[in-house]
Amino acid sequence: MFVGNLKETIQLGRKFAKGLNPRSIILLQGPIGAGKTSFVQGIADGLCIKEDITSPTFALSHHYNSGTIPLIHMDLYRIENSSMATEFFISEEEEAIQNKAVMVIEWPELIKPVLNNFWKIEISYATNLGRNYKIWEPKNSLTFE
Repeated sequence: MFVGNLKETIQLGRKFAKGLNPRSIILLQGPIGAGKTSFVQGIADGLCIKEDITSPTFALSHHYNSGTIPLIHMDLYRIENSSMATEFFISEEEEAIQNKAVMVIEWPELIKPVLNNFWKIEISYATNLGRNYKIWEPKNSLTFE
């Protein structure tokens, strides 16, 4: 799917949020600057979250509880190895389960082996200045337990 600009990226995220349930996991993959956080801004808007959504690159995660479904936004870019990433993910997953939150994870490559059921979205640069989105649905259901 082609997305031409920031406004369309946010609209796509907003539309995507309508199909999410509490405890959904979304893995976002793409190069720096591809629009991962902008897509999450759209998801948050679709979940009626009114807080400003910013990249959690340095904080590693941000939690937003003001919407219809809470959102945990993680960014694993700065984590250097799989065991650290997995430990951090498990800690955040426990909180997501308790709060029935949606989890969005940027740079998920280090934790994929511990996940069974998730949305996967790959964002790439298009030749005509926009972005291409490939979206895979979970194999079984939309939630984790």
